[in-house]
This record gives sequence, structure tokens and C-alpha cells, in this order.
Amino acid sequence: MIISHKIRLTPNDKQAAYFAKAAGTARFAYNWALAEWQTQYAAWKDDNSQPKPSQFSPRKQLNAIKREQFPWMLEVTKNAPQMAIIQLGASFKNFFAGRAKYPQFKKKGKSRDSFTLTNDQFNIDACRIRIPNLGQVRMREPLRFSGRILSATVSRTADQWFASITVDTDQNHLPPTEDQGVVGVDLGVSTLATLSTGEVVAGAKPHKALLSRLQRLSSSLSRKVKGSANRTKAKAKLAKLHARIANIRQDTLHPLTTDLTRRFHTISIEDLNVSGMVKNRHLSRAVSDMGFFEFRRQLEYKAEMRGGVVIVADRFFASSKTCSACGEKREKLPLSVRQWDCPACGASHDRDVNAAINLANYAVSYTVSACGGEDSGLGCKPKTKPAPAKQEFDSKFDDVQVCISSK
Repeated sequence: MIISHKIRLTPNDKQAAYFAKAAGTARFAYNWALAEWQTQYAAWKDDNSQPKPSQFSPRKQLNAIKREQFPWMLEVTKNAPQMAIIQLGASFKNFFAGRAKYPQFKKKGKSRDSFTLTNDQFNIDACRIRIPNLGQVRMREPLRFSGRILSATVSRTADQWFASITVDTDQNHLPPTEDQGVVGVDLGVSTLATLSTGEVVAGAKPHKALLSRLQRLSSSLSRKVKGSANRTKAKAKLAKLHARIANIRQDTLHPLTTDLTRRFHTISIEDLNVSGMVKNRHLSRAVSDMGFFEFRRQLEYKAEMRGGVVIVADRFFASSKTCSACGEKREKLPLSVRQWDCPACGASHDRDVNAAINLANYAVSYTVSACGGEDSGLGCKPKTKPAPAKQEFDSKFDDVQVCISSK
């Protein structure tokens, strides 16, 4: 199992300056290699006898000229430019595979400052990481996982530096799920999550809570002269507030996803069109403040570690408009309607709880359909996006082939 541990660093002024210089070197190498890549690709497109660009040609080219043209690169670790070009090659690979957009040039101040070290360029000793030409840098906590260390990425968020250390380990730090059955989770903007058990989890809504301060700092930054020291200070204050908002949101999502994956083996959620929801000017701020995508990401990887499964219901599954008691489906149900009575059976429903119960029922029928035969259950042909390593999805077909453990 390959897992990363992100640890905050406490460098002194000299070490922080080294990190900034190494990150700047990595950014320059990435942009330089991207420009060379585009030039070589244009030449290959005009004449196919020319070599097709790859990550190896810019690396060899940079190593040949950096001592003469870019001697300042020698002041930092050699991994900073090398790994930046390797990451550019991975970006192009993802682009040609259709998993990402075309790589863009990185701009100072508008992209995350970071650089990557291979495992032969640093050592971990308790609460310290030793980097060549720099010495030991203090970490706020020791590495949690034992195993073969693969790499470390040093990055900056606001005014804080972090090291994300990747380890190949056989140790699973999460115990198996307690297997309390199946649960449906309905996400919303008024409350973060409503469970089919009736539990309601209120979101922290940190952006809304700190919006007035955020607007004040943004206005202060806009009034500063570009290039001045005061503008740099105002920019740092705004970045710290954005980092605080993100941390509060993570502090809400992590306990929730950990609790769900610890208690329940099978978790059912909806495939929400988040990118479409944020285009609604009335809901965009509230949707972004909840962190729906991050919730799903955490839920999937934690469930996989614990041996559970996440079932993602189809985007057009009518979880809110369907009566969980008799299955009657309403034609229309506006967002303003939070309580409604079923016209068929007379059952009274809370909109969110009813949706969560329907998602739990969907998961049960989905499991029966996957393991019990082609025509069994309600979801014999569910168009879902399943959890990694538990289900397989092929967009060329309408069916989803599923393999769920018999736990």
C-alpha cells in the first residue's frame, strides 16, 4: 500500500528561503520544459522524421546547459528541476489519456510553491527531515507509517511549509469497518449530511462565517500599490485566512467520513453534478462551502482501506421525489418544499431523510442485482461511478460490472 503523510515543517529563515528558491527553480524548469516540449512537438508535427518529444529529451537538454546558462540552479537540490520535468511528462500522459487538461505554464504567486525529493535526497530521523545542502529541518510530528520511503514533496500553503512523505507500507492504519449495515447519505447546503438512520450533521460553513473578514482583506489588498511591501503583507494576510477556511472545512469532513467508514460497510451517496451546481449564482457559494467533492474523495479512499464499499447512485436517481414507504414517484418537488406527504400512501416525509432512506434502499437492491443475477433487484442496470478497487466501470457500455466482497 502506497500512502502519504503530510507533516507541517518549522524551518528557520535560512531554510524557508532555501525552500522558496527550490520551489522557484522547479517552477522555472517546468515552464522551460513545457516551452521546449511545444517547440519539439511542432517540429515533429511538421516533419515526422524528427524525434517525438518526451520527458527524457528536456531533462538531458537542461542538464547540458544549466551550468552555463542557469548556474543558480546549482544552489538547490538537483531533484527540484528533474522532478518538475518528470511531473510535466506525467501531466502530458494524463492529457493524452483524457484524464486532465493540457498542461499550463505556472505563474509565480498563482500556483502552489512546491518541489519534490527522491528518497536518496533526504533522511527522516524522528521529528526531523535532513535535506542535502540544508541540514535538518524540524517536523511538527514524526512519520506515522513504517516502510520504504519513496519520495517527499515540500510545499507551501500561505506562510506555512509542509512535507508530504510517500511511503510503501504493509501497515494499514485504519482498522476494519464495524459493519453496522447499509447507510444512505444525502448531502445538502442547509445541513452537510443527512443519514438514513435519521442523524443530521450540520456543516461548519467556514466561508460564510468569515465572509465579512474575507471581503475586508480583499478590499484592503486591492487598494495597495502593486509591488509594494504593504501589498505583500496584505496578500499574506488574505492567504492565511483562505488557509484557515480550508482547514475548518477539512476539520468537519475528516471526522464525518472517518465515522461513516468506521461504522458502515456499505455507504450509498449520489453522483452530484457539482460543477453544474456551482454555476447557479444562488447556490454556488453554499455548495462550494460544503466541499461535496472532497467528502466523496475521502469517503472512497477510507472505505477502501477499511474493506468497505461506496455505491454511487445515478445522477438522475429521484431520491427526493420517491416515497421511501411505497415507491410512488412525484413529478415535481421544488427545493423550497422540505416536508411532503405521499399522495398514494399518505406517509409524511422529511425531504432529506426520505432521500437518504431511498439511497440506502438503492444500495441494497444494487448489491442484490450485482451478486444475485441479471434481472434481480431495482438496479439491474445502474449507471454509477463506483468506488476504486471495488467496482469496475466502462463508459463504453451501459452496464456496470461489479464485484463486491461477501463480507
